[in-house]
Amino acid sequence: MSTITFCPQVSYQPRAVRLTRRGRLVVFAFGVLLAFALGVWFAAGSVATHEAGVEQVDVVTVAPGETLWDIASDAATATGDGSVGDMVERIQEMNSLDSSMLYAGQELRIPTD
Repeated sequence: MSTITFCPQVSYQPRAVRLTRRGRLVVFAFGVLLAFALGVWFAAGSVATHEAGVEQVDVVTVAPGETLWDIASDAATATGDGSVGDMVERIQEMNSLDSSMLYAGQELRIPTD
C-alpha cells in the first residue's frame, strides 16, 4: 500500500500597512522624540570651560592723541609679552580693525593674559 501526500505551496505576499491619523501622529511623535534624544546624547559630550578658547580682555577707551602702538605697548608690558608688534596684530584681530587708525572715545578690547 502506498500513500501520497500533497503539500500545497503557499506563497507569501506582504500586505501594505495602512496607518490611521492617530497612528501617523504616534509614528511622527516617536521620530521627533528619537531625534531629540539623539541630539541630547551627542551634545552631552560638549562642555564649556574657562580654560580653553576664552581669552581674558580689558576694555580700554582711546584718549585723544593716543595711538594703537601706545596702547599695544602698555598691554605688552602689562602681560609680560615684550613684542609690541604682535600685540598690535592681536588687538587688530580682536577688534576687527582694518587699519591702525583710532578715534578718541573708541572702545577697544585688549588681551590681558
